[in-house]
Amino acid sequence: MGRVQALFKIYKDITMASKQQVKGFTVIKVPIQRDNAPIGTVLPNNIPSQSLLTQWMNRPKPIVGCPPGLEYLTNMDQLIIKQQLETLEVFTGWETANKYKLLNSQGQQVYFAAEESGMCERQCCGSSRGFSLHITDNAGQEIIKCTRDFKCCAGFCWLANFDVFAHEIAVEAPVGTVVGYVRQERSCWTPHYSIRDANREIVFHIKGPCCVMNGCCWDQEFIVWSKDWTEEVGKISKKWTGFTKELFTDADNFGMNFPMDLDVKLKAVMLGAVFLIDFIFFEQKQNFHH
Repeated sequence: MGRVQALFKIYKDITMASKQQVKGFTVIKVPIQRDNAPIGTVLPNNIPSQSLLTQWMNRPKPIVGCPPGLEYLTNMDQLIIKQQLETLEVFTGWETANKYKLLNSQGQQVYFAAEESGMCERQCCGSSRGFSLHITDNAGQEIIKCTRDFKCCAGFCWLANFDVFAHEIAVEAPVGTVVGYVRQERSCWTPHYSIRDANREIVFHIKGPCCVMNGCCWDQEFIVWSKDWTEEVGKISKKWTGFTKELFTDADNFGMNFPMDLDVKLKAVMLGAVFLIDFIFFEQKQNFHH
């Protein structure tokens, strides 16, 4: 009975939040484009446009040598990634495609990310599923694409030096041009990932906490280290969002910090690391409820 009351409380909160209008904010349709389609092409109804009540960051002027749309990241040293709460998932446990808002430190939305994956694969493979994440700006142009292939044997961290056992995500910016990869590395007690450039050369390492727990009531930090492990250069933090939300959904919030002067392509690859970490460690509690 307590679970039912908690679910109805969540539903009431979602309903009330959806009715609140903030002056000066506008509702914007953010379409997602299909693979290899021209910039701005709208996807068909299988991936619907997302209506967002939000304030968007103004697009900076183009910069010579900067991939289109990554200009947003040039003067940033942090991003906030907020997964959207899906009502269907709350009430039924049905695994829906993930959607995220990406915000700057002032709370303005920079990008919107939408998962593209098969319905059956989401229900049957859970967090191990293959997917593409389409990351768009306020004009609906796809700026970044993150892709992970399904691997039935992936996840054995002590065997991750073999490709078949290692999770990996490829990052494209713009679509069609790979700028880097995030790859799971062999480890025993603590999660270890490498951030690699387009030539698969290691640029940074990511080291996670000794015990990564779903639904634990504290923040969990993944530290980004230099190639030689001598300097901490950034951090990915999974923020605790509250008991009820953590218990009944897999909606997660992350913070990401990086050097202001870091190459924007590597900032985009670090963003791919956030999504890979989310799927590997924090999507699994929804599978548990199934």
